Amino acid sequence: MKNLLKLSNLHVFRGETQILWDISLQVAEGEKVAILGSNGAGKSTLLLSIMGALPSNIGKIHFADRLITGLKAYQIIREGLALVPEGRRVYRDMTVWENLEIGAYPKRGRKDKDRTRAHIIQLFPILAERKHQAAGTLSGGEQQMLAIGRALMSRPRMLFIDELSLGLAPLITKDIFKVLDALSSETTILLVEQNVEQALKHSERAYILESGRITRSGPSDDLAKDEDIRRAYLGL
Repeated sequence: MKNLLKLSNLHVFRGETQILWDISLQVAEGEKVAILGSNGAGKSTLLLSIMGALPSNIGKIHFADRLITGLKAYQIIREGLALVPEGRRVYRDMTVWENLEIGAYPKRGRKDKDRTRAHIIQLFPILAERKHQAAGTLSGGEQQMLAIGRALMSRPRMLFIDELSLGLAPLITKDIFKVLDALSSETTILLVEQNVEQALKHSERAYILESGRITRSGPSDDLAKDEDIRRAYLGL
């Protein structure tokens, strides 16, 4: 499979403080890959760096064979990347429908936006029932569905999801992961997640990020069976 995203020797700083060291990874088109690690490992920083919200100081980022290092966030979105941010960050005072409309702002999303929205409603039927409701009044699970739907409205080639399970009940988390399984046939997914068990179950490959460095990588099934990882992250 051809790589859609490739990071080469990426180093990222916040001010004078270095957060990530020598990050190299690849995600092939059509793959679903997880980045795992404890809180504070640098997972969200990595996504923000790729998206241009936190510029990398050293290293290269290629997306669809184009060097995107140094591009602004809006330019990277135009290339076909979309982020579901940690904590959902829906526009709380706007309706569900208005939130989805904003997601279609990029040019690639404006084309066939009604058909895209209809597909999102098939994935998350509750959003149609709540379409005139302020997003801030939704439950945590409904807000996560809306955040995913908003990102999908841009018709991305690749979807980043930051901490899908954060603050959600286990049953809701499982339901949303099932939707991601269905989405993986349509778009490439990079998932950042603290829930290691669910992330390994619903991904093909994974990278382990510890203290800003990738320490392990491999097929998710193999990592799930690794005794060190099971002790460290699964409490087994």
